[in-house]
Amino acid sequence: MITRRSVLLAGGIGLLAAHRFSHGQPAATIRRVGVLWFASEAASTVPRVAFTQGMQDLGWLEGKNVEHRFVYANGDVSRMDTLASELIGQKVEVIVVGNAPATRAAQRATKTMPIVMANVGNPVGAGLVASLAKPGGNITGLASQPDEVLGKLISILHEVAPGARRIAILLNEGSALHAAYWAGAQGACAALGLLALRVVASAPAEFGAAVEQIVRQRSQAVVVAQDFLYFGERAKLQALMQTTRLPTAYGLREHVAAGGLLSYGPDIAAAYRRAAKYVDKILKGAKPADLPVEQPNKFELAINLKTAKALGITIPKDMLLRADEVIQ
Repeated sequence: MITRRSVLLAGGIGLLAAHRFSHGQPAATIRRVGVLWFASEAASTVPRVAFTQGMQDLGWLEGKNVEHRFVYANGDVSRMDTLASELIGQKVEVIVVGNAPATRAAQRATKTMPIVMANVGNPVGAGLVASLAKPGGNITGLASQPDEVLGKLISILHEVAPGARRIAILLNEGSALHAAYWAGAQGACAALGLLALRVVASAPAEFGAAVEQIVRQRSQAVVVAQDFLYFGERAKLQALMQTTRLPTAYGLREHVAAGGLLSYGPDIAAAYRRAAKYVDKILKGAKPADLPVEQPNKFELAINLKTAKALGITIPKDMLLRADEVIQ
């Protein structure tokens, strides 16, 4: 026979159990993800927003179940090792990097913690991974082959400025790809009957002298190789390049947004969103050695019509139709 007292007792026990259950649940574990930037915080806005949005789309919410630790070298390569060690000290579980120097610094800091590349040029050739299919070790992510894309960039610039025969190629000798860039540029220019002129700027302080050399060599157009240094200092570089009044092509659209004439290369924002998927898999238990390195399968052409008009250049209509982005 069920009495009123037994019902009340059962209800009380149920409420007590529910109370203990609700208050006994452990708080959600917050995972820590470190991101090592070469550039300043301001210059890293586009990739940083893309990465955090990519994480959010995968259910990783800042302050809820993930905490992003961003550190910035502000364009100083010598700070990379210290910053990488700083992230290790903060007990992050994975480090995201966007260029070869950052990757090497993270690799020197740890041989076990997962490292995810967002857009690192030729990581196999640089000795960062064993192969794209089987990276091995603790590094994986997204790679690019910017030296191969450079030839296409030169070809596009030639379509826009066919009268330009003397092409200055701006290179960073501090990059592991600079020799490959120069060889590729020479080959691409020779195939089009153009003369490639080598110009070096391996630090922001050398930008002014490089621009003076470009003018002194009587260059008629400029190609700026895709490089972490130039990306991080794009505002300063573009301001100096404008003084030459020469058509200038870049490897990344962010340079065009800063006032450059045109660019052809991978979508950096998309690369960082994709890097978030690697981080998601690793936080869920995947090993970097088992995650193949990906390469971009889409390259974007961006054109700044305002800059073209200022230079007195008419962009061919078919190129405008091919462009992924036209900045008015």
